[in-house]
Amino acid sequence: MAPLLGSIADDFTGATDLAGVLVKHGMRTVQMIGVPRLPPPASSDAIVVALKTRTVPPRDAVEASLRALRWLRDAGCRQFFFKYCSTFDSNDRGNIGPVAEALMDALETDFTIACPAFPANGRAVFRGYLFVGDVLLHESGMRHHPLTPMTDANLVRVLQRQSTRRVGLVRFESVRGGEAEIRRAFANARSDGVGVAIVDATSDSDLMAIGAACRDLPLLTGGSGVAMGLPVNFRSQGLLARDQPAGRLPRIEGLEAVVSGSCSPATERQVAHMRNFAPAFQIDPLRVASGADVVAEAVDWASGRLGSGPVLVYSTTDPSTVKKVQDELGAERAGALVESTLAAIACRLVDAGVRRLIVAGGETAGAVVGMLRVEGLRIGDEIDPGVPWTVSLGERPLALALKSGNFGTDDFFLKAWSRLP
Repeated sequence: MAPLLGSIADDFTGATDLAGVLVKHGMRTVQMIGVPRLPPPASSDAIVVALKTRTVPPRDAVEASLRALRWLRDAGCRQFFFKYCSTFDSNDRGNIGPVAEALMDALETDFTIACPAFPANGRAVFRGYLFVGDVLLHESGMRHHPLTPMTDANLVRVLQRQSTRRVGLVRFESVRGGEAEIRRAFANARSDGVGVAIVDATSDSDLMAIGAACRDLPLLTGGSGVAMGLPVNFRSQGLLARDQPAGRLPRIEGLEAVVSGSCSPATERQVAHMRNFAPAFQIDPLRVASGADVVAEAVDWASGRLGSGPVLVYSTTDPSTVKKVQDELGAERAGALVESTLAAIACRLVDAGVRRLIVAGGETAGAVVGMLRVEGLRIGDEIDPGVPWTVSLGERPLALALKSGNFGTDDFFLKAWSRLP
């Protein structure tokens, strides 16, 4: 049977986040790394194609997303989902608006939604404004993000600056009215010429109602939270089995390591907590830039510590240090140096026997799985909301947890090992 839902994610950890939500709600899910070259894996209800398009030029993001859409359509998917971060990471050039509109054109649809809400991780949308915890988006740590600083919490304004279609709002009152009222709000928005509607949501029950109301939309866009309402639609049509163990993974034995490149506040706290319980090695981007063989240093350091528990290799640091490094090296060069260095270290650790690996940060995760030549992942059960364990496809399977920088509790790195099969 062909997969039911085809999804395109703009980064690697975001793809894993979405896949984990789908598994939690009963869909056997596979995540493919980049636009696949192979046929779709058998026995999957949903496929998520993980791209690296969040911060590339809009034209490149659109081209990659359309290639992924063509592959998913050829695989037989019935509905499509464009997934981006629950903090709406983007800028005034894109890439959320340009990619969403290109997918709409390809699917010949004149209406879709944009709903990044994920209440389990503290993301709520009310009156079109995005809250991170108890503060507006532009008052959160995302204001200082090195690549996509978010300085406006009004998502209608943010998305309109990126879009040619009119952007509107489906208000909280309509959402709380349930599926039928949401459908009426969609119809009213369409009749008013709205092409993309920001949808308010402050609870999981809101997301379930929104998902039900989207049953007949060819395309949805949003954070992974709104996808929790989609499996029930397929189940009600007799297309999805009930009570199947969607997240069952094989047990992977081997050494354990954590590689962290994210500098988000959440990951800063997680690294600080982990350092109290495990040996840790910090990467200095300025030493990397000076030509020092930091990869060899880190691997030599780890070699005498592997086997007695997980080790931590990280570049995570505070915003002032990030700014200092970026001022000296440039933001793009600094990011690329860190990603390539951590990816090379991760590969050498795998060669040394690491088979259970946590990677923190979307860009870092993309670089690691790319250098490891991982083409796909079977998605397992959640560690924390939005972060599942996975097992790589292929002859040398690895247990991988690819964590978005913003996700997870402070003890995430330690807790994760207890959640492995």
